[in-house]
Order: sequence, then C-alpha cells, then structure tokens
Amino acid sequence: MEFEFSGRVIEWRGPSPYYFVRVPDEESADIREVAAMATYGWGVIPVEAWIGEVAFETSLFPKDGGYLLPLKVAVRKPSGLAAGDDVTVRMTVHLHEPRPRQVRGHGTSDRVGSDNVA
Repeated sequence: MEFEFSGRVIEWRGPSPYYFVRVPDEESADIREVAAMATYGWGVIPVEAWIGEVAFETSLFPKDGGYLLPLKVAVRKPSGLAAGDDVTVRMTVHLHEPRPRQVRGHGTSDRVGSDNVA
C-alpha cells in the first residue's frame, strides 16, 4: 500500500524532543482499514518512507484517530529539516496476513484452531 502526501514537520516537546509529520486524514483512514494486516501491536504501523532522497524505516504512531510519521535526526539532518518545514513524503505500508488468534483450552492440545476448547 503506497502513499504520497505533503505535511508540515511538527515538534513534540517532551523529555526529549520528537519530530513528526502528520499523515493526512484521508490516508490515515485508508491505513486504519488495513491496520490489522500491518500492525505488529500497540497500534503502530511499520512503514518504509522517503523524504527527498532520504529513505528510512519507522513505525507510524496512532494519534487522535490519525497517524504521526516520526522523523529522527538521521532523517532530518541530511535534508536540513526543522519544525515548521513543509515536506513531501512517499510511504509504503507493508501488509501481511492477519495472525490467527490463539485459543488455549482445557483439553490435551493448545494448538491454534484446536477443537479442544472449553
């Protein structure tokens, strides 16, 4: 699943400053529809992204019904990015098959899909 969008670099001031680009609402809605096939837990979505010629891997953070794309120093520094800068992002969300839910029963087998479920 591929996207291209523009956004402004924002700074979150916590114990350590973090920088993000907010994923627009339309793209966030598309990602939410396939989140179960992309997330590895906690609602984060692993992605490959490009800003200019800088390619990087990271995970989108869920925030207020949308997603934030984190921009670490290794991404910002080569492009000279700072809070308030407008950027164009190309991004790929890799989908996988949803993992089967494991059900543990009281029977002799704990295999996924086992009929020995209490």
